[in-house]
Amino acid sequence: MGFFDNLKKTVTDALGTSSSAQETNPKKDITFVDIPTSLAEMKALPYADLKNPFAVAALCVCALCIFPTDQNTSIEMMNFLKGPSPLTPGDISFIKDRFRDNKEYKPRSYFKGATPDNNYMPSSPYTITVAENPYSRDNFSEGYLRLFLQSGGADSPRPLTLRTKPSTGEWFVFSDSFYGLLADIRTPAAQDPWA
Repeated sequence: MGFFDNLKKTVTDALGTSSSAQETNPKKDITFVDIPTSLAEMKALPYADLKNPFAVAALCVCALCIFPTDQNTSIEMMNFLKGPSPLTPGDISFIKDRFRDNKEYKPRSYFKGATPDNNYMPSSPYTITVAENPYSRDNFSEGYLRLFLQSGGADSPRPLTLRTKPSTGEWFVFSDSFYGLLADIRTPAAQDPWA
């Protein structure tokens, strides 16, 4: 049974903070029972109010996970997460290009436990850790936040920039900042001739 076959329920309300008094950069775990496979399922999740930027970042990964099997649904989900600035034809072309050559594993790599050795197949529940770092709010106007997600196939965390809409308090994926989440990572063992 494939990764997406196992990911079709709802989100658990397991938003945890691993900040301590000495740690000034919050880190939050967003845990899913299953990945939403439609915009309606995504909107039914507790995090879909878009008030928590950490959850919005995790939902972005979920939307990207759907792209290789259902591009139209993934685009609908991404447009929901991008708010007033939907994907452009150039964005869609870029996403398609990043999944070329059987690289559907890229967004799965952000789930805890997903590594090249297990072909980026995490075990349930499916958890994504989203963190700030000392530079998350630097060089930005007020209302922007750069969060970081760790891929099991990369040495350093990948950034995702969000922007808040002050009139609603919602956070949205800003511009083409999700591009970094689709950068190349280590090849999964099943596809690596040198593994």
